[in-house]
Amino acid sequence: MTFWIDDEDLDGDTLREECGVFGVYDCADSAALATLGLHALQHRGQEAAGIVSFDGERFHADRHLGLVGDHFSKPSVIAGLPGRRAIGHVRYSTAGGMALRNVQPLFAELSSGGFSVCHNGNLTNARTLRRDLVEQGAIFQSTSDTEVILHLVAKSGRVQFIEKFIDALRQIEGAYSLVAMTNKKLVGARDPLGIRPLVLGQLEDSWILASETCALDIIGATYVRDVENGEVVVIDEAGLHSHRPFPPQRSRPCIFEYIYFARPDSVVGGHSVYDVRKKMGAELAREHAIEADVVIPVPDSGVPAAVGYAQASDIPFELGIIRNHYVGRTFIEPTQQIRQLGVRLKHSANRSQVAGKRVVLIDDSLVRGTTSVKIVQMMRDAGASAVHLLLASPPITHPDFYGIDTPDRSKLMAANHDIEGMRRLIGADGLGFLSIDGIYRAMGHAGRDAAHPQYTDHCFTGEYPTPLTDRDGDGAPGNRQLSLLAGAG
Repeated sequence: MTFWIDDEDLDGDTLREECGVFGVYDCADSAALATLGLHALQHRGQEAAGIVSFDGERFHADRHLGLVGDHFSKPSVIAGLPGRRAIGHVRYSTAGGMALRNVQPLFAELSSGGFSVCHNGNLTNARTLRRDLVEQGAIFQSTSDTEVILHLVAKSGRVQFIEKFIDALRQIEGAYSLVAMTNKKLVGARDPLGIRPLVLGQLEDSWILASETCALDIIGATYVRDVENGEVVVIDEAGLHSHRPFPPQRSRPCIFEYIYFARPDSVVGGHSVYDVRKKMGAELAREHAIEADVVIPVPDSGVPAAVGYAQASDIPFELGIIRNHYVGRTFIEPTQQIRQLGVRLKHSANRSQVAGKRVVLIDDSLVRGTTSVKIVQMMRDAGASAVHLLLASPPITHPDFYGIDTPDRSKLMAANHDIEGMRRLIGADGLGFLSIDGIYRAMGHAGRDAAHPQYTDHCFTGEYPTPLTDRDGDGAPGNRQLSLLAGAG
């Protein structure tokens, strides 16, 4: 008998990525460009990928479980996705099981023609809407919250497609960046607070929509601007049109895009992600000065913050942990000893840089704490004389409902223990977190504006910026598993 170790076993302290969306309008190689764009966004979701194209007469769809390169790098697959228009999606579900029926983009034939949509985010009233739609006779084919949008568009009494689409948006709550395609249009939309990112680019005469600028870079496209919070952009043969169907609100992008989710070479909201993470490390050094011999990142997400900490503290930076990037599902005998060794499949100590030294470990965040325990012990086994763990973000004390797969509060270490209690559980000589004001200083602010927070930071503060209809309806404010619906990511 065998079993597999997956990311849950190897990354107990790691937040799951959300999802990535990509769209291209009016390019002969639309499916190939979508494939490249999804490659660049692979960090946002490794569970599944899908592409839908339109050739002027028919829609063509291909969805696959696994990585982009596992399937979409085959010439025969790209040849089966003809047309000058395509949208694509990489997925990590924020709730529910992995199933091909949940892989996006989703597609439906409406009275106005074909309609395909993909979604990064999570709708906080999806279950409520789904229940009402089912009672009205709707038949769902997936457990994805994104399918709710298809049904809302289909049942809208408005005449024009864009009116139907906006009518649907007015009924949903939560976080979303949407890329949609019809027989004639490519459409992008962000929620009224701009929680999830979406950018607009151009490749010669072609328009591009993507979750991050790194997806523009890989195809040689030029960044034009961010899609604004609450904006709907429509691209058709007449060009680009902008709709703003919601009352103006202050933008509140998700702070975790800067801490963890976005790729370091992306620019999000005008900020270089790499530079912000270095500044977070520098702020961490100012708040937590430690006498040490070496600064070591927990790869890969802890690297920029560790560079910033090392530069600000004048302590040498070394790669004291080496990551194996080729770990997937590994079939091994189900013994407890092997389970305990699972983390070493992905991380191993660089003993020459650790032995006899006082180590400052830098990671981006702490969720359950399980991997941190193993990493600290790995440093001790490699001969470290002292191990201090510093996190380049505040303690995560509340679950997320906007597209990040955080567990419920009972499994969040910082929600159940104080700093000293966590330090003892992890086994470190010292433990420290970046303050909430430190995060905001790294973003260029004097601190957090308590009256009007500049970012969505509820995981640290418990202040949710939108209604949580499904959660509150259940009377279970601490429960992450809202429903059977699988979040879009």
